[in-house]
Amino acid sequence: MGTPHINAKKEDFAKVVLMPGDPVRAKWIAETFLEDYKLVNEVRGILAFTGYTKQNHKRITVMASGMGQPSIGIYSHELYSEFGVDAIIRVGTCASYQPDVDLFDIIIANTASTDSNWVKQYQLNGTYSAGADFDLMMAAYNSCKTRNMPFHVGNILSADVFYDPDPNIWKSWAALGVLGVEMESFALYCNAAKFHKKALCVLTVTDLFYDRNKKATAEERAFSLKQMIQVGIDTAEQFAD
Repeated sequence: MGTPHINAKKEDFAKVVLMPGDPVRAKWIAETFLEDYKLVNEVRGILAFTGYTKQNHKRITVMASGMGQPSIGIYSHELYSEFGVDAIIRVGTCASYQPDVDLFDIIIANTASTDSNWVKQYQLNGTYSAGADFDLMMAAYNSCKTRNMPFHVGNILSADVFYDPDPNIWKSWAALGVLGVEMESFALYCNAAKFHKKALCVLTVTDLFYDRNKKATAEERAFSLKQMIQVGIDTAEQFAD
């Protein structure tokens, strides 16, 4: 019962998990979008709450992942393998590489590239392309369309380095059409593939590599993140009990 990182019973978790990076954000999502929720994990400050959505009373879990691929890799591995979770929807922030992807736009990551060595653990003799679950992706796509939100579907970079010593390295990824950069999706998609589960990454753009002078304020981040979380809730409800 429980794992080194999650002190809970299997039945404490819903089949679908909404996963922000920040534990404080996980708490805010539970308080804002769920009812009858309860805290089911707080090991190492990684908060998880299970409750029911307010709009359609579907049971989901909201759990933080921490920052980076090693962190989300641990939690998604344990949720898939030990707690009966079928789908994980990452809801996070990113920086845009493309001039047509503006502040507060939503990115639905159908694939994830990486500069990480994560995939070496599988001892493949080629390059693995990590992708989202198609059904989850289409549910998020339809939610964005219905709610008339500005969004893009495409490739995202999951980077291991936040403060890169080469300030122009992003341009090489941008030239191949990569929409932007975050730090978690590739590992999540790999774990989902390994365990034959579902995964999706939905992101809000809060920074622009092509215009460093434009950044989201604290108030603007709060509003734009609320739109993204609503897309995540819409998507989760279609696969939740």
